[in-house]
Amino acid sequence: MKILVTGATRGIGKVIAETLKGEIFAVGRNEELLKKYYKNYFVADFTKQNDVLALGEYILKNGIDVIVNNAGEYIYSEIDKCTPEMITEIFKVNTEVPVYLTSCAVKNMKKNNWGRVVNIGSISGAIGEANASLYSASKSALFGFTKSLALELAQNNITVNTINPGWVDTDLGNNSIEESEFLKEEIIECIPQKRFVTPLEVAKTVEYLLTDDARGITGQMINICAGLSVGG
Repeated sequence: MKILVTGATRGIGKVIAETLKGEIFAVGRNEELLKKYYKNYFVADFTKQNDVLALGEYILKNGIDVIVNNAGEYIYSEIDKCTPEMITEIFKVNTEVPVYLTSCAVKNMKKNNWGRVVNIGSISGAIGEANASLYSASKSALFGFTKSLALELAQNNITVNTINPGWVDTDLGNNSIEESEFLKEEIIECIPQKRFVTPLEVAKTVEYLLTDDARGITGQMINICAGLSVGG
């Protein structure tokens, strides 16, 4: 398998890329880290259109047949303090770019009559998060794309799914706590299992979705959130 993972230099994306078996094509903004960790890599800033278009060509050239859309951006802000620039950027990074990159990858998947699309969403896209409405909306849109595309590609032996992590023990997760008005201990108290999930839990779920055993799973939202989505 030729597997492309975006946001592969840290956190969930790095663990996914390290866990999956196959030829990994890593995407990130930090060229130094990409060189350090991977043989095949592409440097891209998803806010820059030329980078996105070039990455699409890279996907076509390398015949990618599995894409893991992991890269994302988080904004914690009251809606009346959000600027047009903030709105444009978060929807571009979290929704528009994954849709475009997937459209490129699907060309090869259809040709081979096999493929996997795994979108890394967020539990905030499933249940909402106050003061993070832009983030929640962008991730909700990604799941709408997942459901529709799963139907479109069902007869091509291509599955499309979204994994929604809850609070994950990563730099991004901890940084988002610092941006919020809550302490880490207060957040953990609201999680039924009283813990953050690990990046490896997410990576192992991605790994399973790539197998033939998971070929009947498509168009689904899989919440890995320590029970957060079902209440306290």
